[in-house]
Amino acid sequence: MNRTVNVIRMQLINRQTFIWLPLIILGASFLMSLAIYAMIPVDGPKYGGGAQAPLWYFLAVGVQAMTLSFPFSQALSITRREFYLGTLLTAVLTSVILAAVFVVGGFLEQATNGWGLNGWFFRLPWVWEQGPAAAAVVYFGVAMLLFVVGFGCALLYKRFGALGLTLTLVGIGVLLVAAMYLVGRANAWAALFEWIMTQGALGLSLWGLLLAAVIAVASFFTLRRATP
Repeated sequence: MNRTVNVIRMQLINRQTFIWLPLIILGASFLMSLAIYAMIPVDGPKYGGGAQAPLWYFLAVGVQAMTLSFPFSQALSITRREFYLGTLLTAVLTSVILAAVFVVGGFLEQATNGWGLNGWFFRLPWVWEQGPAAAAVVYFGVAMLLFVVGFGCALLYKRFGALGLTLTLVGIGVLLVAAMYLVGRANAWAALFEWIMTQGALGLSLWGLLLAAVIAVASFFTLRRATP
């Protein structure tokens, strides 16, 4: 366990990747969103998608956590299992921090009526409809899913090269198109959208966490044969 904790410390040596860049992206997106809200000449609520920016960056965090740190960890005689667990725990820690920032920001928005502009960046109704705890799970789930996707893609590149990664992504695309075809043939689009609406943001984020767990397990077995 101590060696796993050391991996967390190793990952956080470069705080820019896990902490500062996500916060800078969040702050810049927030300030630009407020500027846009101030220019909109209406009194009704104003919503934007700027809050997604730091979440999408977790794709890049996952890629960098693999490509930049894995070779260094092997030079330090850290086992692949310890590297994997430490890196995943680092992602959990930073995702929790980001989710906490979003929840605190949501409370501040409520207290200031959208920063005095009726502009809502953190407290989006479809995310907060089941309360702050559910909103925290949503933000945490999205960040973790994007992290493991980025980590998994970088791992596929390390294990199978550019060709292997490309073929995998193409295969996933083909499966998605096939699924869309089957839904269309069954005239099930209305039922599918009704199911999505029924799940809500919390339900979809829990499904996303399940998908993240599947990708994480697959990544662990792939990492055992990856070369630095």
